[in-house]
Amino acid sequence: MNFAFTSSGTVTETYAVGLLRGMLEVPSPSYQERALADFLADAMAVLGFRSHIDAVGNVIGVIERGDGPTLMLLGHLDTIPGEIPVHSEDGKLYGRGAVDAKGPLAAMICAAASAVDFPGRLVVVGVVEEETPCSRGAMAIRVTHEQPDALIVGEPSGWSSVVLGYKGKLDLRYTVRLPSTHPSNPAPKASDLAVACWTALVDLLGPDASLGVFDRPGATLCQINADLTAASVDLSIRTPPGHDAEALVRDLRDRLPAGDIEVLNAVAACRTNRSTPVARALVSGIRRLHGQPRFLVKTATSDMNTLAEVWDIPMATYGPGDSRLDHADTEHIVLSDYLRGIDVLSVAISELAQLPVRSGGDQHTGSREDSPMFDATNLKGTFA
Repeated sequence: MNFAFTSSGTVTETYAVGLLRGMLEVPSPSYQERALADFLADAMAVLGFRSHIDAVGNVIGVIERGDGPTLMLLGHLDTIPGEIPVHSEDGKLYGRGAVDAKGPLAAMICAAASAVDFPGRLVVVGVVEEETPCSRGAMAIRVTHEQPDALIVGEPSGWSSVVLGYKGKLDLRYTVRLPSTHPSNPAPKASDLAVACWTALVDLLGPDASLGVFDRPGATLCQINADLTAASVDLSIRTPPGHDAEALVRDLRDRLPAGDIEVLNAVAACRTNRSTPVARALVSGIRRLHGQPRFLVKTATSDMNTLAEVWDIPMATYGPGDSRLDHADTEHIVLSDYLRGIDVLSVAISELAQLPVRSGGDQHTGSREDSPMFDATNLKGTFA
């Protein structure tokens, strides 16, 4: 018997906690994920996966047990910069990425390895560069992999909650250069125009704009460098479903007498509903553990947005961990919640064994609004 498994074929709690601790002990800030990818490729091989690292650095583990459906479980390897000493205290495991999002990814690996009765194909993916504007890892997966029959994205939702949607994101950079002039010259200076750009954006978004409300846009002034002759401004706008990003950029350009606006990154909002097979399966797992399921929509953005742009399949986001600890200097996960998360995912995987198999792995390339996974009605439940 492999030391990682119980006699029934499930991953032991000791191994599960050790796997997560090992992941936390390997620093993996964005663009420096290779060491963690190597660690997980070896760990997944021990657990029975066929594992490899792809051309962009994503680690991929596959278990095939028949001709049934393909379920993909996808989380991210990278964290923000800055280490937190890895240690356990009062039932909590501290470390950078414990919540965002090594905890959810470790839970997915353990649950998939324990799914001895799943009749199809389980694909667990750890992607690179989720914390960066371009989500290069998820972009590569959607191009190089056939569309699975269902997808669970690993992000901290709390062990008893399921995330059904995320705001979109529009990253802009305004730059302007002007001839040298005296400060007393009444002509606009580059620094004036930098401030005017932010003011115009706030005005265009309107008085109800909010970063904390799902169905309204909200903006952040990320960086500004300006003097009399040159200025650069980085702007980030979180966009709700249906928001016309092209019109916003066009209107902002029209407001400014000089300079250029560059679109650095754009990804649309995504929103599914609680009746999809993935959401129902996760809810079954939560109820099996006597939890009260909650449904969330998030005002941030995840790789679910990136994959929902081209994959018309049932999907939702789930993972143990308190998302309020994302990027925090006290980032930690409650180990009992982590273990519950593995159990919830195990139940969900079992229920998703009944999914119909898509024919030919066809990729959906129509508009998101035409996709059956998108629900134009207002979501009920808890919003965060």
